[in-house]
Amino acid sequence: MPQVLDAAADPGRSPEFAGDAWAALHAGFRWQVPPDFSLAEACCGRWARETPDAPAVIFEGESGCSATYTYGQLQRAANRLSNALVRRGVQRGDRVALVLPQRFETAVAHIALHQLGAVAVPLSLLFGPEALQFRLQDSGAVLAIADGTVLPALRGLRESCPSLRELLVVGEGAASAEPGAAAESAWMGALQAEDARFTALATHAEAAAVLIYTSGTTGPPKGALIPQRALIGNLSGFVASQNWFGFDPFDAGRRSAAVFWSPADWAWTGGLMDALLPTLYFGRPIVASQGRFSPQRAFELMQRHGVTHTFLFPTALKAMMKAVPEPRRHYRLQLQAVMSAGEAVGDAVFRWCEQALGVTVNEMFGQTEINYVVGNCSRLWPARPGSMGRAYPGHRVAVIDEAGKTCPPGVPGDVAVHRRDVRGDPDPVFFLGYWKRDDATAAKFTGDPADSWCRTGDTAVMDADGYLWYQGRSDDVFKSAGYRIGPSEIENCLVKHPAVANAAVVPKPDAERGALVKAFVVLAPGHAGDAALIEALQSLVKGQLAPYEYPKEIEFIEALPMTTTGKVQRGVLRQLEAQRAGRAAG
Repeated sequence: MPQVLDAAADPGRSPEFAGDAWAALHAGFRWQVPPDFSLAEACCGRWARETPDAPAVIFEGESGCSATYTYGQLQRAANRLSNALVRRGVQRGDRVALVLPQRFETAVAHIALHQLGAVAVPLSLLFGPEALQFRLQDSGAVLAIADGTVLPALRGLRESCPSLRELLVVGEGAASAEPGAAAESAWMGALQAEDARFTALATHAEAAAVLIYTSGTTGPPKGALIPQRALIGNLSGFVASQNWFGFDPFDAGRRSAAVFWSPADWAWTGGLMDALLPTLYFGRPIVASQGRFSPQRAFELMQRHGVTHTFLFPTALKAMMKAVPEPRRHYRLQLQAVMSAGEAVGDAVFRWCEQALGVTVNEMFGQTEINYVVGNCSRLWPARPGSMGRAYPGHRVAVIDEAGKTCPPGVPGDVAVHRRDVRGDPDPVFFLGYWKRDDATAAKFTGDPADSWCRTGDTAVMDADGYLWYQGRSDDVFKSAGYRIGPSEIENCLVKHPAVANAAVVPKPDAERGALVKAFVVLAPGHAGDAALIEALQSLVKGQLAPYEYPKEIEFIEALPMTTTGKVQRGVLRQLEAQRAGRAAG
């Protein structure tokens, strides 16, 4: 496997990088993208040959049962599955849906598909029939590998998904299908019938690897087609966000101890590209855990498996902070690095991680189309509380205005990533485009197609030192009485109050001001929402932020609407307020 990251020196050990190494890292960094690159070879094949007995996946079920699978076992199972898929007519470029949770078989499926050049279409177990139907139809998936729990939903979609020829079922539930319907096969039986040897097809770095559908927070879901090379583009950010401990590309084969875990669903970019694949790329073990997230279970799991590195959504960290304020009094933790993304972390959670976990949380920013492009590495440059961080090495990031011009420091605009890095070399992190949506792909970019900015749709300001400060999705930012309101800062302020578990800020239509600042608040256990608390929260925001930012109205709510990737769906709350205003006016 060729080296795919290159820098002037090893930043983890060179004294010249003491303090703030950010500028030096960028100056010495070069992408190394080979013409042929395979996720299967990079994440499994080479390790199966070099260290076949090294642990790859540590599985823990809801009942507490656990099993450890090695890289050799992962490769042999992937070989059997590749043979089984070829037998079923799956060819290079075919889309295969994976409706699977975190489990060994999910990792096997990804390796097997990339070995034969097929395209994985990961789908969440949380999707209902309508969401599954749209994605199966739109992708033209020819086969689905699915957990037995979703089999009834998939059976009901057979007639509406004519391209879907067969279901390969993991766990119990597979049965013979009625004539004319998609066939069903049990995973175990299908693999046992195949040879454990398979000759992987050569794969170009530009070849499609994964088709991931966006969460739909800004419109109907679009399929982002991710190439094999995109993992290379993720690596500098992954290594930096993990503080260069345990995932060191300069260790020349030295296998430092590292165990990774994240509750992020492997069906999403956050779980697949930020956790599963990069962990396997470095030949380290990842914990696959099933079951609902809870703060106590998270701490227990990290203690039990000696987790050293993790990715936790801000919503998870907030819940952990409220439920277990002093975790190290109750759990033996070995954490070396915590990365967080999806929403703004905020300085309250930032300080708790430092004091309670003993780790400076590295905030990261990216999206399905261009992932892992901005963030922090507290070991190599100062992490500023509340900031998204700086551009990771190899990525050229700016805040641009509507005309595509770079905004001066302190002026808000759209976070954008350039197709070419500061040296003029292509950035490998970019997606290939939206599946069957050339119009949407073109709209994502500003400027000449070969030399253009890709807009993220997220608003931020950049300071003079290159740090980005998140304000919200472009469609989340609103104006009240002429003032520009970014919800993230207000939400972070509200969460500092011990009675607040989570909060979301949206505009409430108002004839006089255009919109009022309204907050939806989820209470922490043991607290009651009353007039006194409303007044206290309003005073808190008034005292820490600008007077025009305090929420004129606060509504207590049992739970915030969330996407399956852990992001608050402020659009749902905005629509609710618009409907209420319409009824009041009528």
